[in-house]
Amino acid sequence: MKTSRSSKLFSRAQRILPGGVDSPVRAFKSVGGNPLFIKRGYGATLEDIDGNKYIDYVMSWGPLIHGHAPRGLIKALSAAARFGTSYGAPSPLEVELGERVRKMMPSLERVRFVSSGTEATMSAARVARAATGRDKIVKFEGCYHGHADAFLVKAGSGALTLGTPTSPGVTRGAAGDTLIAGYNDLASVEALFAANRNAIATIFVEPIAGNMGLVPPAAGFLDGLRRLCDAHGALLIFDEVISGFRAAPGGAQALFKVRPDLTCLGKIIGGGLPVGAYGGRTDLMELVSPAGPVYQAGTLSGNPLAMTAGLWCLEHLKPSLYRTLSALTTRLAAGLAEAARSANVPLQVNAFGSLLTPFFTTQPVRDFASATSASAEQYGRFFRGMLERGVYPPPSQFEAWFLSAAHTTRAVDKTIAAARGAFDDVAKGTSATR
Repeated sequence: MKTSRSSKLFSRAQRILPGGVDSPVRAFKSVGGNPLFIKRGYGATLEDIDGNKYIDYVMSWGPLIHGHAPRGLIKALSAAARFGTSYGAPSPLEVELGERVRKMMPSLERVRFVSSGTEATMSAARVARAATGRDKIVKFEGCYHGHADAFLVKAGSGALTLGTPTSPGVTRGAAGDTLIAGYNDLASVEALFAANRNAIATIFVEPIAGNMGLVPPAAGFLDGLRRLCDAHGALLIFDEVISGFRAAPGGAQALFKVRPDLTCLGKIIGGGLPVGAYGGRTDLMELVSPAGPVYQAGTLSGNPLAMTAGLWCLEHLKPSLYRTLSALTTRLAAGLAEAARSANVPLQVNAFGSLLTPFFTTQPVRDFASATSASAEQYGRFFRGMLERGVYPPPSQFEAWFLSAAHTTRAVDKTIAAARGAFDDVAKGTSATR
């Protein structure tokens, strides 16, 4: 596999972009080697600037549930672009997409569109604090809610201590208002409420965790969070930026029948264009300016291209698509597990709907501690072996794989065949870093 053009371009990129990339995970630092620069994507395929082709399981980190550049979406975007790309004024498309989102996810009685998941989560946190008159938020170790200061926090000496910043530039004051609990551990949340009476504004949670690798919620976990919030006068916020419309037409909240007070969305509602949204109960969202005093604004919020992509994408989410994706994901998960067993490589595969993560560990993965017990070194060797065999997995052990409508049984079987060789590389300690 030749990668000389990508290597040269990465050297050039490092002279203008911090680290040579515009988002850290793209730099391949956790898997070794240099990033590949992509020329185009079509269907379930990526092609890099050296001409190598790969079956893609990143899918732009989730939004491309219909695959790369579906013909209908490109046609709709081309038509929309002829009328302009941004108005800085309301358009009918915002209303149409808002109504469609509410129909599919009824807990969003009111919705505000923004341009990223980070904007959505930071704005929802502001609304929760305004509504409750409290400052502290609870998040879970291993869950990612964007790069706003309040969310770049890790646990202190124990899960019940105040958080400490994970990034320079985040003040200890901002981090001090963030409390860290254990995912799938209701007792840790109860202890935080006991230690911070009448001080917690909200619990922020990925109902299906996707940012420590895929970790589904344990039975009763989400219901327990709902009960705790109700008992202590706090709001429950679901970060469904990943799970929203990917786990089910109504998101994880429909699957698990737990209604949050606020929900954050992204990814699929932009069909691959930059977008985010937050919404929920009418009384809470009426606090948002100009209806209320909580300020939030954005020049490109609700722009016609993103709204067009969202409308097209949601319109084409059919029950048959979810059934097909679930079957393909199950097939891939089973194939990866069997290939690892044949190579005598320890592996746990978590799968849910159209997402999965293979963890290089002997222990079941149900929280951050068990996720981080997986071997990033072995995953890096596996990753490089998959690239060499024409498959592009996420360049991190701790990210989810995404399937799309463009993936086929043939593509999945080719992926499993590639994995057999890559697992052999892991077992032998081969597959050199480029």
